[in-house]
Amino acid sequence: MALEDAKTQVDQAFTRAQTRGLSFENTFGGATSFLRRRYSKDLSGVQIAVTGIPFDQAVTNRPGTRFGPRAIREASTLQAFDAPFGWGYDPFTELAISDYGDMAFDYANVAEVPGRIEAHLAQIVSAGVVPITLGGDHFITLPILRAIAAHHGEIALIQFDAHSDTWADDDMDRIDHGTFLYKAIKTGVVAARNTVSVGIRTDNPDTLGVTILDAPMVHQDGIDATLARIRAVVGDKPCYITFDIDCLDPAFAPGTGTPVWGGLASWQAAALLRGLKGINLIGGDVVEVSPPYDTTGATAIAGAHVATELIALAGWSLRGGQG
Repeated sequence: MALEDAKTQVDQAFTRAQTRGLSFENTFGGATSFLRRRYSKDLSGVQIAVTGIPFDQAVTNRPGTRFGPRAIREASTLQAFDAPFGWGYDPFTELAISDYGDMAFDYANVAEVPGRIEAHLAQIVSAGVVPITLGGDHFITLPILRAIAAHHGEIALIQFDAHSDTWADDDMDRIDHGTFLYKAIKTGVVAARNTVSVGIRTDNPDTLGVTILDAPMVHQDGIDATLARIRAVVGDKPCYITFDIDCLDPAFAPGTGTPVWGGLASWQAAALLRGLKGINLIGGDVVEVSPPYDTTGATAIAGAHVATELIALAGWSLRGGQG
């Protein structure tokens, strides 16, 4: 069946009729939507929508994440043939998933970008669809969280990152990828008591009450202990996951703007994401994939896997948690 489909499937980003089902289109050909899902702005009947925000003008070091969504989509073609490993179900066949495309914006009018991001995500969330966003730098998470909190109320947050992103910045109009969490907490968008940051390995004494599970702790205490602590923090509160690709060690994800050694291995990230099945996930993102700094494409591949795990996590809840 797969071989026969491979002979006929092409450009499924535009030609596929259904939002469900695996794709056997050649990885090296065709239009590169995320996991060969259908591109559509019509959210009727859709349960999960993938969207890209190619914005990278808030970085403190190396730019390039504007190319992240495109690279992640291309990398995802390697995964479109099979159900994601280790889940016991196939979200691509059981769930209605579409690629909502990228957000349009004027790159020369940076000040209007936050509002556009918030409005873009609000369109998805208000339709009752779970958004999975491909970045872009980590600033984009702040307006995303605003849009989601406007619909769900104060939310819990799981942050995978090398940096806390709680550096003080009380200028709420300032656009900086290192202060998104500070502002989200200060404005009541996320609850600090229900927020946990995993993989941290840079020093910032003011945690604002966020639970820090730094990289050395993950390495020393292991996956099960880390998962237990994450679950204790977020509970059953509506939860968002933001995954900065620099949470991974540069050996696994060199293509990012602010790499820091000593990070998580890809197997640890996979085990943690799969181990979170059952949390009340209402959205997620993967950010800071900067393809110009990785000629191998490994970072985009990691980003595509993270986004796929987020889809599987969201789907676990949507289908009632049965493997």
